[in-house]
Amino acid sequence: MMWDWTFTFEILPVLARAAIMTVEATALGFVIAATLGLVLASIRLAFPTAGVVVTVLVELIRSTPLLIQIFFLYFVLPKAGIVLDAFTAGVAAIGVHYAAYCSEVYRAGFENVPRGQWEASIALNLSPWNTFKDIILPQALPPVVPALGNYLIALFKETPLLSAIAVLELMQTAKNIGSETFRYTEPVTLVGVFFLVMSLVSAGIVRILESWLQRR
Repeated sequence: MMWDWTFTFEILPVLARAAIMTVEATALGFVIAATLGLVLASIRLAFPTAGVVVTVLVELIRSTPLLIQIFFLYFVLPKAGIVLDAFTAGVAAIGVHYAAYCSEVYRAGFENVPRGQWEASIALNLSPWNTFKDIILPQALPPVVPALGNYLIALFKETPLLSAIAVLELMQTAKNIGSETFRYTEPVTLVGVFFLVMSLVSAGIVRILESWLQRR
């Protein structure tokens, strides 16, 4: 099938609007992942007993496919009276799934901070919260930014899974265009270009953030 530029320009605005949905899902999912991951890692650091429960939870989430977790939130939770719309369920599933991975990244960052930092803070009579916020966290975060950036890019590429619960993100929109026009070459190729551009932009933002943290 020959490439049709007229058809390409016709569907480009439709895919661009769907790309906004993809960016929104990625951004919200990553905010959940980065925040919840930090909370989980902090609990493991501060409360060893509760850390056992967190460890089991993290391993459970990491050991099951994301698609199953999306289906669970969207189809199973309503049986317990918790009803989420497709977009919310998909974003929540992606966020929680990647929070498990981010928590391991944060944990590695915390363990990389010398134990003497904690001991010096105790000697200076600093509270545990101030020690964590002002001393440990600023040292633990910069080394893990590249790893978090990798998960951001990976999260971008997981958003097509949301099409399984009928979220009209980029890939689902391309499939709908293909099923209506019987032309898949242009929409699928454009989807690949969109994802490439978004991933490159995300990688650039991560590098800028990493450079800024190093200067700080």
